[in-house]
Amino acid sequence: MADELSNPVEDVVDVLSQEQEILIGKMLVHQEFDDVALILESLPLDRRLERWAKIPTASRLNILVVMRGDPRETLLDAMSLDELDALFQEMDAEDLVELADSLPNRLVDRALQAMDSKQRQYYEGAQKYADGLAGHWVDHNQLTLPQNAKVRDGLRLLRREIPDHVDAVFLINRAGHFARAVHIGDIIGAPDHLPLTDLSEPDPHAFLLIAATDEAVDAAFRVQKSGYSALPVVDAQGLLLGRMDIRTASEIVNEYYEGQIMAGAGMDEDEDLFSPVVTSAKNRAFWLGINLLTAFAASWFIGLFTITLQEIVALAVLMPIVASMGGIAGSQTLTLIIRGLALGQVTKANRRDLLKKELSVGGLNGIIWAITVGIIVSFWFTNPMIGVVIALAILVNICAGALSGVVIPIVLTKLKLDPALSGSVVLTTVTDIVGFVVFLGLGSLIL
Repeated sequence: MADELSNPVEDVVDVLSQEQEILIGKMLVHQEFDDVALILESLPLDRRLERWAKIPTASRLNILVVMRGDPRETLLDAMSLDELDALFQEMDAEDLVELADSLPNRLVDRALQAMDSKQRQYYEGAQKYADGLAGHWVDHNQLTLPQNAKVRDGLRLLRREIPDHVDAVFLINRAGHFARAVHIGDIIGAPDHLPLTDLSEPDPHAFLLIAATDEAVDAAFRVQKSGYSALPVVDAQGLLLGRMDIRTASEIVNEYYEGQIMAGAGMDEDEDLFSPVVTSAKNRAFWLGINLLTAFAASWFIGLFTITLQEIVALAVLMPIVASMGGIAGSQTLTLIIRGLALGQVTKANRRDLLKKELSVGGLNGIIWAITVGIIVSFWFTNPMIGVVIALAILVNICAGALSGVVIPIVLTKLKLDPALSGSVVLTTVTDIVGFVVFLGLGSLIL
């Protein structure tokens, strides 16, 4: 089985329909729902719908929950009302929170009607918090006991079915406020009469409490770094709402990083690989338009040197080199700074040192490549002065790229704009304009 499914997408997508059905069936038996979801996302729409029709009803919810938003919507839209009702019968509050954005309000209401009052209450509680906050992603499958419980009570609780990713029992007071946490390993083997509080973490905050109003990504990072399988989530009054487990935390972090990568191209991480052409074109058109405006700005600056270009044609031939060198240097710095901002490594205290370091790197690389390109161009056009002009332009533009790569994401973050989404567009504009103006300006003065 391991060899057969070593690369599930490639192995399953490329085989014939009958073999595909057999392989997906094996995955479902082994509850490899993430792999099945990835395979369905990798199929053209008609084949995806054909394969989805053969997925057993009992497995559909687990697959939909782990799918990206856009491909999930294509499957939900294709399902009949009876199929949706069968799906809703298996759904709990956490599943509906995940799927709600892909369902029209009337179907969300229909799903809520199929739930018991407790699950409806959980869902309504999650909706009090925006999807970027930890309270929206609370899981209620946890082990809890009263604060005055003893070891015997803990052992009795552990004899029941234990949810996934649980390594502690949460103790609450009479008002339902989180009090302490006790590791399961400490309960097993302890004397029956011993109060659980004697085995608990001495300070609730030592157990890394998550506030419902904390940013979901920040909370997810804390879960990953905590060494625990899950951390408790509490409201402003300390009431235990539930927990964030390591699986949810990993999904949030993965989505965050995928979003950063896709945002760099002006795209949404939920976009379907096989979404309709019109939809994909519409999603990408905006940033193409923004890029066009910046290109016009660069062209306008080039137009200021029309006479110079007419007289010295070599400058027109060499212009792309200057812009490209500055753009690459700037994008390297930009990527580094965006990562640092995402991980909380870039602060007010180290910005000046970071800027100094990146300018030094840009200056060193600028000198090396300015000399290299200058020599090549001098021999190419048998004119040493053209080599001098392009060498100075490259040095200045690489330094400008390094400076912009540090400053632009910091400024965009202060303006509450996503630097991954718009940083590269701004950077390209800066390096193009600086490169062209310096190169053509020096050419006008020196040549």
